[in-house]
Amino acid sequence: MDPVRSSDAELTVMLAALGIALIALLYASVGHGGASGYLALMALMGQAPAEMRPAALWLNLLVSAVATVQYARAGHFAWRLFLPFALVSVPMAYLGARITLEAETYERLLALCLLLAALRLLGVFGAPTTATRPVHRLGAPVLGAGIGLIAGLVGIGGGVLLSPVLLLLRWSDAHRTAAVSAPFILVNSAAGLIGLQAVGPPAGLHIGWLFAALAGALLGSTLGARVLPDLRLRQVLGAVLLLASAKLLLP
Repeated sequence: MDPVRSSDAELTVMLAALGIALIALLYASVGHGGASGYLALMALMGQAPAEMRPAALWLNLLVSAVATVQYARAGHFAWRLFLPFALVSVPMAYLGARITLEAETYERLLALCLLLAALRLLGVFGAPTTATRPVHRLGAPVLGAGIGLIAGLVGIGGGVLLSPVLLLLRWSDAHRTAAVSAPFILVNSAAGLIGLQAVGPPAGLHIGWLFAALAGALLGSTLGARVLPDLRLRQVLGAVLLLASAKLLLP
């Protein structure tokens, strides 16, 4: 291999690791795994969708597991809010992962998810401080099924879709939303990996990226569960996701 190309490739991997650490930190602070951020980063790097989905889900699995523990330890988790969505989303995420989309369709769907994630980070959906409505017994499973299917199709855990729903419908406050989103992402990411038959780390996932994600997740989830997160950093990430979304949507 050309030494220059090899050096450039190593530099790209290192820069990607830094980006992944930052994405994990910011997403974990709101109880998310960061798959939409990793997918945006990999899209900007020019990776193929076949490599992107399993790699993002593995990173998602790690970060959401850390966030789940941290938010539960802080006392924000609620089974009654988690189960109505998760019980139906898991089999749908598995089914979604079994479906192979055409590259153009995949990019359009991913772009829309990135756009929604960006709007969430930029505060478009707001953050109510108290829950004002009980969860709808029929509406929650229906929404959970739809979110699970999209999560499996795209290669995300579904947190960027669940969080706005909980906040917009006033079914939860900000901290409880984060505490429920993390395990929701965890179980759907696992279901997606099983559906993709990606039981081991894929070739496109560098081991250093896993350590970077772990470091970011530990710091971000601690800040999110116990300290006010940095709004400016989230806005920067939101702008990056908007850029990645536009890159995928525009010819």
